[in-house]
Amino acid sequence: MKFSICLPTGFEGVMYPIPFVQPGDFVRLARICERLGYHSVWGNDHITTQHYVRDLFPGRPPNFYELMTVLSFCAAATTTLKVGTALAVLPMRDPFWLAKQVATIDQMSAGRMILGVGVGAYREEFTAWAPRLAATARRGDMLDEGLALMRRLFTEPRVTHEGTYYACRDVEMFPKPVQDPFALWIGGHNLAAVERAARIGTGWLPGWRPWHELEERIRVLKARAAELGRNPASIEIAPQFSLTIAKTAEEAERRYMASGLVAHRKSLAYTGRDLSHQVIANLVGSPDLIREKIAGLSAIGVDHACALMIPADSLGEFEDQLHWFAEVVKL
Repeated sequence: MKFSICLPTGFEGVMYPIPFVQPGDFVRLARICERLGYHSVWGNDHITTQHYVRDLFPGRPPNFYELMTVLSFCAAATTTLKVGTALAVLPMRDPFWLAKQVATIDQMSAGRMILGVGVGAYREEFTAWAPRLAATARRGDMLDEGLALMRRLFTEPRVTHEGTYYACRDVEMFPKPVQDPFALWIGGHNLAAVERAARIGTGWLPGWRPWHELEERIRVLKARAAELGRNPASIEIAPQFSLTIAKTAEEAERRYMASGLVAHRKSLAYTGRDLSHQVIANLVGSPDLIREKIAGLSAIGVDHACALMIPADSLGEFEDQLHWFAEVVKL
């Protein structure tokens, strides 16, 4: 199984204290991850503060670093480490310029860019960013149209498009990505995301779910891909889990449940996940228990524990967890 780390690009206030990370820390963390043997580093995508974070930290806005810029620095400072988005919020990004950015990073990193896209966790953020559009826009439709457009930009010499949300005429986008097909991963854990991944994704990057639900969705995705004439094995199954290691399972659970990540989970309760499963369904526990969980995930078809989120009160604690996990799984 592959393992990768989510950098704290947009987690201040959400999971970490404010401030938590300095700009120079991103490259340093990426180099540590490459040295320890992680497959890749990832980042999340926010543009403005969530309502509940403003309530928790009045007058102290979090630092949300622009995702593609951070990843380009990390790719430039490493040689084998892949970089990815977990997730880029496509309805809040121009698909033409996003396609240009990721193709450029893929070229300049010799094929080490992975683009994971989704609708975004917080509609309130979309509403703040585009209040005129938000009244009528359906983010899922924007995602589908944007994905179709980007796939054409990655492969066709010239693109003309006239859609509900986007339009262009005779656009030539070069250079194309190095990877063919380009690593385009579909985020989200609902059945619409499963269908998108089965149709067009080279990877599926859901959030954690109770394992019986995750196993069922993996079966659905693979069966649907086969129905569509695709090789199910060509779609990487890469859920995003959170990670907390301690000497005992009890200590790990205590630390995890006291973290800011749990408040974040509660703020996303509308997504339908049963939060009573969040300790058992994530990589929370003692070293032996985490090894046991990894074996269980592999057995249900997980290829990649992707963009692992590490709750921490300090960057030092974050780095300790990086090293400890690498030793536990013998990266």
